[in-house]
Amino acid sequence: GQCLSIRETGYFAEEYPMMEWLQAPEHAQWAGLGITIGTRLVGALILLLVGLRLARSLGHWIGAKLQRSKLESTAAIFLGKVVLVVLQIVLLLAVVQVLGVPMTSMFAVLGAAGLAIGLALKDSLSNIASGVMLVTLRPFQVGDLVTINGVSGTVEMVSIFQTRLRGADNQVITLPNSLITSDSIINLTPDTMRRIELVIGIGYGDDIDLARSIALEIMQSDSRILRQPAPSVLVYALAESTVNLGVRCHAGNADYFATKCELTEAIKKRYDAAGVSFPFPQRDLRWIGARPSAPATSSTPAVDP
Repeated sequence: GQCLSIRETGYFAEEYPMMEWLQAPEHAQWAGLGITIGTRLVGALILLLVGLRLARSLGHWIGAKLQRSKLESTAAIFLGKVVLVVLQIVLLLAVVQVLGVPMTSMFAVLGAAGLAIGLALKDSLSNIASGVMLVTLRPFQVGDLVTINGVSGTVEMVSIFQTRLRGADNQVITLPNSLITSDSIINLTPDTMRRIELVIGIGYGDDIDLARSIALEIMQSDSRILRQPAPSVLVYALAESTVNLGVRCHAGNADYFATKCELTEAIKKRYDAAGVSFPFPQRDLRWIGARPSAPATSSTPAVDP
């Protein structure tokens, strides 16, 4: 019934020499340090894995709640992304603290490196600031048809760094937020209709009233063209070789492109049938001075046999 220590029995020392090495006074400090570091590493790893999953779940949940609220969809998506990034930063700081790194030293290092990081990531930080401006000023929303920097498409997503559009031929267009705020933004969606404007050039000898009546008849017979504002045909300019007529009407956003193309085709066919011409550029060449003489043809005198 008497308890014997490891040193008294020597059993563990014989069977497990490492235990005796760890029990030595000069090695006990290193053993304790190793156990402490290992425990912190395992705890930090568990915290990182669990925290990342919780941050994603919480970020998606907050984003879904924001989208179901009265908040505009573009702002809801953007704020959901911001919340996710903030949660990941908080998680990273918690992991660093579990590892035993002093937070004061960490903040001092970050402060000293802040200037270098800011200069290296100035374009990215500009994109973040531009994203905040897009969400705050709201020049467009998700689902709007816009033209930015000469590129047209439907807005699919506004994130922290970039905005994604879907082009007419289904290509994905990604624009940095800083490029959007520094350029003109044409939003084609807020109104329910768009104006169609065609410039048709007819000959100087053609009847303007006839051309106008044909174009108006075509527009009035198309059910997709709105009655108000009323279609009109105006003389835009007396050009070098044509009389330019401005054919103007309005159609719904969904019918704009098809209506414009079919209206152009119908006017061409009706003008051809009515004898209204479409002059094309011509150039008359005149010789000034003597005409160039034709090359002389060599003739061999006939030889009498």
